[in-house]
Amino acid sequence: MLPHDRLEWVEGWGRSLGAAGYVYRPSTVEGVRQVLALARELGVPVVPRGAGRSYGDAAFHPESVVLDLSRMDRILTWDPGAGVVDVEPGVSFSRLWRFALGDGWWPPVVTGTMTPTLGGGLAMNVHGKNNWHAGTLGEHCLELDLLMPSGELLRVDRENDPELFHGVIGGFGQLGIVVRARFVLKRVASGLVHVEAVSAPDLEEMLRRADEAKEPWEYVVGWIDAFARGRRLGRGLLHFARHLEEGEDPAPAQTLRAETQDLPDTLMGVFPKSVLWRFLKPFTNRPGMRAINALKYRLGSTVGEDARYLQTLAEFSFLLDYVPGWERIYLPGGLIQLQSFVPVDGAERVFAAQLEMCRTAGLPSYLAVLKRHRPDPFLLTHGLDGFSLALDFPVTSGNRERLWKLVREMAEPVVEAGGRFYPAKDAALPGELFRATFRNGELERFAALKERWDPDGLLRSALAERLL
Repeated sequence: MLPHDRLEWVEGWGRSLGAAGYVYRPSTVEGVRQVLALARELGVPVVPRGAGRSYGDAAFHPESVVLDLSRMDRILTWDPGAGVVDVEPGVSFSRLWRFALGDGWWPPVVTGTMTPTLGGGLAMNVHGKNNWHAGTLGEHCLELDLLMPSGELLRVDRENDPELFHGVIGGFGQLGIVVRARFVLKRVASGLVHVEAVSAPDLEEMLRRADEAKEPWEYVVGWIDAFARGRRLGRGLLHFARHLEEGEDPAPAQTLRAETQDLPDTLMGVFPKSVLWRFLKPFTNRPGMRAINALKYRLGSTVGEDARYLQTLAEFSFLLDYVPGWERIYLPGGLIQLQSFVPVDGAERVFAAQLEMCRTAGLPSYLAVLKRHRPDPFLLTHGLDGFSLALDFPVTSGNRERLWKLVREMAEPVVEAGGRFYPAKDAALPGELFRATFRNGELERFAALKERWDPDGLLRSALAERLL
């Protein structure tokens, strides 16, 4: 029997889904091995968990052992000349960039928040605003130490076991536990980026401008007003950015200091951001969000149009950290997101259809984000030559059933267009639609890896059971 004092409620970051699990927090490789051995002995599934920043059911499973790796947060080796670092899986993006920036290095791929762990980032093969240029996090991983369900420790890279390497990265944590990862970081000459903002009156223009920007700019991200309709459907704002080159920053020694990058904890130097979400909550409804979206577009397309300015790397990269705990505005029901990846030639048609489906269902997205992407070599990749549209939705007791139905309806044209989905953000996608996006034997190859390395199905998550 597992001890009841380890039983905790574990949920996704979106707080719309959760389950009770027996939580273990080892701090060493041997500690992880002991947890796996205990679970094998008792016949209880194990679900790996990092910072718990996946939106849905990626890091829990009912009545299972939850292997929380957040205490394994040591930076093991660092080569400041080559930018090569060895880390444990619980090291966060925040810890990594704060450690390396002073030597002139920055993580080559970061998420919209700095709190996820690198182990979790590899399990979901996360991407950033620079996906077209830099690819996914896994493309910058050189080597892995994997603790397999059997307790065996393997060292894996692209050369000695390419199939396992490309299956583990992006494999939801279902093949083995990453206990060490080696990355090569990006050399930067400044702690600043040059940013340019433009507006687009409709979806066609949004996609055209984002596509044109993918070569001259390193970072391309767009916000879409999902409440707009008719000729204004898909209107929004785009932000492009590039790193400063050697000599452009007059004071690189200052901007490369970690403390220079710290996001302000007050608004206008007075109002604590830690309580700002409480003041946003009254506007977290359709009339309030419609007004906020309209105001954001109006200000961006007038005052902010063609703005050019410098931002710190942290300011530009970690927009989701500007308002701490902002996800609480969606309580008690939480939120879900659907992020659809569609090839270039079908993106406008599919995204327009999705936005119209939201309007027809009376379930508009409160936050919609557009990015440009490229393919990558990983087995269960979401990457392709195209665009993604991420749509956030509040969950309530009154809309839950309709919302899950809407997700299915919005996913169908993505599949028909040859698209993909992003499991790190998913909570409601039907498994048959996820599986239908893999047409070249990828799922069969992944299943063969699972049978070889975890034949008893010890590693399991609610997400994997639903999608795979």
